[in-house]
Amino acid sequence: MKFKTNDNGDKEKFRDVATAFLEWRRMMLVGMFLFVSLATVRVEAQVSSSTTALQSAGGAAPVAPASDATPAQQNTGTTTQDQPSGQQPADDQSAVFVFKTQVREVVLHATVVDEQRHMVTNLDRPAFTAFENGVPQATTSFHREDVPLAMGIVIDNSGSMREKRDKVNQAVLNLIRAGGPKDEIFVVNFSQDSYLDQDFTSDTDLLQKALQKVSAQGSTALYDAIVAATVHLKNNTRVERKVLLVITDGRDNASQETLKEAVRRLQQENGPMLYAIGLLGDELQQADTGALQSLAAVTGGVAFFPKRLDEVDDITRVVARDIHSQYTIGYKPTDHSKNGGYRAIEVRAQTPGHHKLTVRTRSGYYAGEAAH
Repeated sequence: MKFKTNDNGDKEKFRDVATAFLEWRRMMLVGMFLFVSLATVRVEAQVSSSTTALQSAGGAAPVAPASDATPAQQNTGTTTQDQPSGQQPADDQSAVFVFKTQVREVVLHATVVDEQRHMVTNLDRPAFTAFENGVPQATTSFHREDVPLAMGIVIDNSGSMREKRDKVNQAVLNLIRAGGPKDEIFVVNFSQDSYLDQDFTSDTDLLQKALQKVSAQGSTALYDAIVAATVHLKNNTRVERKVLLVITDGRDNASQETLKEAVRRLQQENGPMLYAIGLLGDELQQADTGALQSLAAVTGGVAFFPKRLDEVDDITRVVARDIHSQYTIGYKPTDHSKNGGYRAIEVRAQTPGHHKLTVRTRSGYYAGEAAH
């Protein structure tokens, strides 16, 4: 899935997702090969140096280390792991290096409300407990302050949106202006194809110009646009917190991707939180609302379905307050495997003075998967 070029010649960015993934994998393999090669050269140099020193001193052949000797730790920049008790190191030279994949940190962004559905923003780290597949996880990082975010604004540009875009654009601008100076935002207008009309920027004027690039024609490829925007967010490694705002007035009728695939992409490790605004009016149907609700719920976001267009501005203000009042909670899973299986997440909060607190965050993720 990739973003298309606008006919008007404005600045665009192409991103072929499959090619980007293959290039990333190639670079990783080349990097590991170079690392292992350099490490081997260093070991050979050290062995050669030791041999020369021994021969100069006594002319004797090099002495092999005793079987219970521990290899000297090399300054390779990798994390080493101790040998289990009673286990002897291997005799071959590969025992000098023990590679260990660092345990990744799962980062969650959570909103907390009380019994009256009022937002609670003054909790401390001990109030939270994260569970993965029902197992409590030790919290490794915690932030209560608002941190910068990378946000994708994905707006339906099909024919039925023509009369709605002015009010939608103004509401989105209010959301943008409520953000911080370090937030990075891009704009995608989509119909049958998705157009990246403004790449990541903090410049409100550029974002406003991108919102005004309205063609309002064609069909609605909602899932394609969401998948492409999710990948584009994933490729931004400068900002950790990711958010998608999706605004549409109709059901998907042109995507190559399915709802199931869009949901799975959103559930990859540390994926974005999605907020949806469905401008479906009196033609609202359960299937239409269900798709947007599913996309939002799995990420910890919210789907809104205003009856009137005038309500959109209030909704974007609610979204702005929500995303700028969240807790950031990190943990390193006790299950270190990367088997690609789904892992369910639950976060609970408890503190004196509140009978019941509800935590809204992503419902789970697929371990070891990356967007591509």
